[in-house]
Amino acid sequence: MESRAHRFRRNIAEALANPVLQANLSKAKGKFVEKRAQAIQELDDFEATREAAREIRDRVLANLDLWLETFEANARARGATVLWAKDGNEVSRLVVEIAKRHGVKKVVKSKSMLSEEAGLNQALLAAGIEPVETDLGEYILQINGYEPPSHIIAPVVHKSLDEIADLFARTHRTPRKTEIAALTREARQVLREHFLTAEMGVTGGNFLIAETGSVALVTNEGNGRMVTTLPRVHVAITGIEKIVPTLEDLSTLMRLLPRSATGQSISNYVSVLTGTKNPAELDGPEHLYFILVDNGRTRLLGSDYQPMLRCIRCGACMNHCPVYQTIGGQAYGWVYPGPMGSVLTPLLLGLEKAHDLPYAATLCNQCGVVCPVKIPLPELLRNLREEADKRRLRPWRERLALRAWAWIALRPSLYALASRLLVRYLAWLAEGRGGISVLAAAPGWTMGRNFPAPEGETFRTRYRMRKRGP
Repeated sequence: MESRAHRFRRNIAEALANPVLQANLSKAKGKFVEKRAQAIQELDDFEATREAAREIRDRVLANLDLWLETFEANARARGATVLWAKDGNEVSRLVVEIAKRHGVKKVVKSKSMLSEEAGLNQALLAAGIEPVETDLGEYILQINGYEPPSHIIAPVVHKSLDEIADLFARTHRTPRKTEIAALTREARQVLREHFLTAEMGVTGGNFLIAETGSVALVTNEGNGRMVTTLPRVHVAITGIEKIVPTLEDLSTLMRLLPRSATGQSISNYVSVLTGTKNPAELDGPEHLYFILVDNGRTRLLGSDYQPMLRCIRCGACMNHCPVYQTIGGQAYGWVYPGPMGSVLTPLLLGLEKAHDLPYAATLCNQCGVVCPVKIPLPELLRNLREEADKRRLRPWRERLALRAWAWIALRPSLYALASRLLVRYLAWLAEGRGGISVLAAAPGWTMGRNFPAPEGETFRTRYRMRKRGP
């Protein structure tokens, strides 16, 4: 999948100027936030559970090679084939080779972030193999010209009901429907034939369980089970960091994942898939392949960015992020949006290709507070900003301005004078308007909203007056 992360500033401008997108984002804002807040109240000690989850993820990362070897041995003992891929190109090559080996003409997929990283759909099409997305959101994006997702849990959260109704009527050549139940029924009817005729199913994996050699899939649609039980071949593509040691560890993480992602106590479907179909079973794959993917992850081990590998892909950070809520996920330009994407994308693609993304945050720490595995996202974003500055990846004007500000900030008297002058200048710009519509020195601040007018004096002046008393 081609990255647009390098043109992030342009993506922002397009998102802010799109009235339909802005209306859709406004409707979706806070949807998952309220549900999550209610769901975590069900846990007796939510913070203790978060700490236990963090410990599980750190324990795995401390000895990742050993847990991967344990998983490989147990998966192979149950009839699976375990393959390793260093990057997205290798993922695509392996999947195409598997498909050709088994005479596959059609592949049904259940959402996999790794297949998005690898650009798998494009590779399958180039090999003459038809890929069919079966998660409703991903299916909508596919029939809309392989549009990229805007959220890792709700990939079409940026679209309205009317847009989807028009798309279905145009693509399926059916009467236009605007009832959600009617639209989902139509999607089921279209996808049913694909489930029954596909020779191979491709999924991701929320977790890999080392002690049993299993993959755990967490979904809210029944398509995941159709993809993994009806085709003769099942290929599960996951990142190497998705390992958990035991089923008990999985149960701990499952207390957090659905609550953090969708505000549910438990997802509609939780599948733990182990091995190939045996003679006594009526369904299941005859061939099971695991493709374990690096794609830059091993570079993070032992570095300051290792905590990012704890991520369980719940999406809570983006649900609570004011920047994501304003520009939507597609502006981030790659697979992962929001705060986690602002860290992951530069780390996996290279900071030089996405050095704007670490600045797509207010550092308010809402993302860090809600992360179920306690990833210090603001700290990682600051580290990336410092690295971008040291490597001179940022515009020279920006670097010069920051150094000038730092020089002034280290001199209290000069800083106080500069603050007073700035407040008076901003007040003059906003006089009679209630806000500043164009801030010439920093136009980005007023691209999508008015800059608030200063209220009264500077903090220093007001504090000094309060300290003196009446």
